[in-house]
Amino acid sequence: MILKALYDYYHRSGELPTMGMELKEIGFIIVIDKCGNFLRFEDRRIDKKSAQKFLVKKSVGRSSAPVANYLYDNSQYVFGYSDKGDMESMRKYFDTFKAKVEEIYNMFSDNETIQAVYAFYQQEPSDMVEAMQNDSLWDDINKNLNKKYSTFSFLIDGDTEIVASKRELINLETSGNYVDGSLCLVVGKHAKAVEITTATMIPGSQATAKLVAFQVNSGYDSYGKSKGYNAPISEEAEFAYTTALNHLLRSDSHNKFMVGSRTFLFWASSHSEAAKESEDSLFALLGRAEEDYDDPNKRIKLVRDTFMSIYTGKLVANKDDKFFILGLAPNSARIAVVYWNELPLREFAGLISKHFMDMEIVDTRKDKKPYVGLHYILGNVTLGGKSSDATPNLPDAVVKSIFQGLPYPASLFQACIRRIRAEQSVNIVRAAIIKAYLNRLNDNNQNKKLDIMLDKENQNQGYLCGRLFAVLGKIQEDANGIHSIRERYMNAASATPATVFATILNLSTHHLEKLNEGKQVFYEKLKQEIISKLDADGFPAHLDLQDQGRFFVGYYHQRQEFFIGKENKETE
Repeated sequence: MILKALYDYYHRSGELPTMGMELKEIGFIIVIDKCGNFLRFEDRRIDKKSAQKFLVKKSVGRSSAPVANYLYDNSQYVFGYSDKGDMESMRKYFDTFKAKVEEIYNMFSDNETIQAVYAFYQQEPSDMVEAMQNDSLWDDINKNLNKKYSTFSFLIDGDTEIVASKRELINLETSGNYVDGSLCLVVGKHAKAVEITTATMIPGSQATAKLVAFQVNSGYDSYGKSKGYNAPISEEAEFAYTTALNHLLRSDSHNKFMVGSRTFLFWASSHSEAAKESEDSLFALLGRAEEDYDDPNKRIKLVRDTFMSIYTGKLVANKDDKFFILGLAPNSARIAVVYWNELPLREFAGLISKHFMDMEIVDTRKDKKPYVGLHYILGNVTLGGKSSDATPNLPDAVVKSIFQGLPYPASLFQACIRRIRAEQSVNIVRAAIIKAYLNRLNDNNQNKKLDIMLDKENQNQGYLCGRLFAVLGKIQEDANGIHSIRERYMNAASATPATVFATILNLSTHHLEKLNEGKQVFYEKLKQEIISKLDADGFPAHLDLQDQGRFFVGYYHQRQEFFIGKENKETE
């Protein structure tokens, strides 16, 4: 199912490398003359994490035995050097790459380019390294040998195209073992099966990590078959799905987002306008961390409008259009699939729209900014304020809730309550999280749902206590310009109201005396309006965790109502 969706993505893309080729990051170029003499290194890195990409022959799958790539590879293969071992221990890798060069030379012996590379390999690796160590780039190369971009190829001095990209040297005929009667499990046709699949590295994984792999003699072999022949995938299908996967995983991809150690990929099944808009919008919603740009939510309104348009039919989606989400995590030598979802595009748009509606809450700030981006949500429930600090399983759970319309995880709600208690601060994001969690959790419950803004008809005891606490805090703020009630009593008031409200009500009486008569009357009426709705027994002795959440939303709603009232007065 996953492989078929990736296979289809490759064939509809139209811009990916043809069969047998791939775009490969190559960070360093070895420049040689036509006689094979080393001249210098060229640095092809773009930044600290990436390098220029070249169209080269597809990389080989590797297990324990050395196998060389086609005129490009790492330092162990190209010049027998590693920062973790002596050169003699690297000899087997060097000899393998040298044999590959000789094999290519025998096929294209009249080609001047391969003649130069062949001449380069008529010397010992120690002599190569000795010459290279005098180059100004050597120290930098030596420090970065384990980076993804630390791949080497050749350039003939005066030429503009690296050796590994020269099509006249590349024979795209496939070779390898063939199991008669192998039925490709991806496309359902009999074809030559691959023995080892291509590496599809994700952040945090080994460079050789694969989505599909079989460990030899580990209980996975059956019917006398080994490696990839246990679950045959044709060469064409394997090339298509691995190329598509690596394309989605590229550093500048707009079809992925990262949360902690998890990598999530997403794509639509067609080229329709609705499909394209949905991909772009989901990246804007989830694809960037809060530190990546100044305003982390500047495109969220456009995102919301896009998904609402798809859901309502204003932006037409084909009935067969689907949306795919794939979650991956590093796991030893393999890649673990931690999430997979496939659903109609319009249904997916409805689920994203529901997330927007559930998270919507009153905002009186002048520069109103939506707050439903994943990184923004996670960052507001962590100590450091960054999504990367969230507990390991929380991001997965939140993503699942958004993509499947399920209740938001209890761990998100609990983390939000903890941050409020630690900071005595109920900001717009935290209030929205609590509202969304409680409303989804109580979809089929008799508890009244929380509104976007102040609900004077809501008689939940926690909500009323939160409103009253906001009033008492505002009285002190108007009277003295300080917030000591919030700082000293918020935690106790939200958990055990009966223990503190008598004290802070008494304090508010003294604070009221400092206000003018008009404000005294206003606040006294507001206090009595709220108190009159409390149970006859008085303030609750204890609020459960859900009602503590309602307390904080009630507090937030009432605070925002004061600002709305102020704005209305200023416009009159």
